[in-house]
Amino acid sequence: MSPIAEESSNSDADENNHVANRDESRTSPPLTSYQKIMAEHSGKDVLSSDVEIKGSIKFQKELLIDGKVEGEINSDGVLTIGENADIRGEIKTKSITVFGKVHGNITVAERCELKSKCTLQGDLKAARLVIEDGATFIGKSEVTSGTLPAKSTSVRPEVVRHDEPIKAAFGGRA
Repeated sequence: MSPIAEESSNSDADENNHVANRDESRTSPPLTSYQKIMAEHSGKDVLSSDVEIKGSIKFQKELLIDGKVEGEINSDGVLTIGENADIRGEIKTKSITVFGKVHGNITVAERCELKSKCTLQGDLKAARLVIEDGATFIGKSEVTSGTLPAKSTSVRPEVVRHDEPIKAAFGGRA
């Protein structure tokens, strides 16, 4: 093979046939936290921004949703709601990070993180809650233990009633 053919096949070589280092030749702006999350999810389960789902979703480990979902999402895994996502329904998972829009209640066993540009309209139950400045949250939040079901964490006094006849409140006039 001639040297000319070798040079034309190597697009990163300069005129002295030195190969340029790809990292040094290209400078890119620093990644945002959302771009870092997207990069970390490469090779993992992703529902991209052009996906629309009506129905329930169940997954095992990690899922990034960047599209539209109408229905329940249940998992013992880690869920990320992307910037382009629009979720309408109940979410029950181990951990969640929200960058986009959620209209529905969220229940997580461990950590819930609401990022600066997200919108959550619904109630939230989590053991740990992080809300960044700029996040919109319309609803109630409840801090849970993360190990017990939410119903058993609230302690209510027991009401004891005896079987007594009902007496009139104002002197028993009929």
